[in-house]
Amino acid sequence: MRTDDWHLTDDVDDFLARAGDFLRSRPALHTMPLTVTEKLRSGGADAHGAPAALFGRSERAGEVRATFHRLPSRGLSPTPLTAEEADALAGRLAGLGLSLPYVSADHDTATAFAEAWQRHTGAVPTLGKRIRLYRLGALTPPERRPEGAGRVAGERDHEHVVRWCGEFCEAVGEVPAVDAGSWPGSRFADKRFTYWETPGGTPVSMAGSTAMVGGMVRVDPVYTPAHVRGRGYAAAVTVEVSRAALAAGATDVVLFADPANPTSNALYQRIGYVPLTEWTVYDFAVRPQAPGRPGDGQAAARPTAATGPVPGGTAAP
Repeated sequence: MRTDDWHLTDDVDDFLARAGDFLRSRPALHTMPLTVTEKLRSGGADAHGAPAALFGRSERAGEVRATFHRLPSRGLSPTPLTAEEADALAGRLAGLGLSLPYVSADHDTATAFAEAWQRHTGAVPTLGKRIRLYRLGALTPPERRPEGAGRVAGERDHEHVVRWCGEFCEAVGEVPAVDAGSWPGSRFADKRFTYWETPGGTPVSMAGSTAMVGGMVRVDPVYTPAHVRGRGYAAAVTVEVSRAALAAGATDVVLFADPANPTSNALYQRIGYVPLTEWTVYDFAVRPQAPGRPGDGQAAARPTAATGPVPGGTAAP
């Protein structure tokens, strides 16, 4: 595959005109580009408050086969790629002199691109984070749900929602953290939030959800304060937002979860979520090259453990 098979643009409308049908063809798997491009298309700031982004699509015989997006000062987020497509993309971006702090994608794609990026640039990949993408099958509410009810958070709840999103970031190690000052440019600002409240009206758990795009809604985040976990509140509020998404016409309801957290993974599977794919983030650190040998195709080392950004997740329920 040639590097010029990748067509790049910074115009989100042009990108969606050419690649939108491809993204909507697999809405669950393409959850990240669908929500990012919708936020940019609708005129909002991107997930990190920056005004522009880079998009690309790979075509063969006039048919879009894969895409990527890159927010300013952030990493690369491609849809599933073959090893050939990953290598061509790495070569194209390296030829433009772009710097990438990380790649975030399904595991096979992220690994293929990380190894290709090292070959082309010498940047050493390290394993930053693994996360699991789930898609809702048949929603199955728990036989016993906790006392209380769901309630959509309103304007009067804004300060509390911001505080809990900040606590969520701390609980899962997500950076940058969010507070009142950074809220407008955060990935949480355009989400709809729902509480699970006790009969006395005290919020005990919270779930957010994205706007529907291509029939897809992503549940993110799900947060329960540590002192009230283990009582079924997270399951109750997740069922609440999942049911609301289905009632609104969603065909694909998805969420991310940390595979290292057996409690949350078991919870989501009990209420009907089915694992769709494993997601991986690789961070890149530039390795000094010998003079006259910049990115000369040295064998890619398998990544080692480190830390890195993730597309979203859930705190322990």
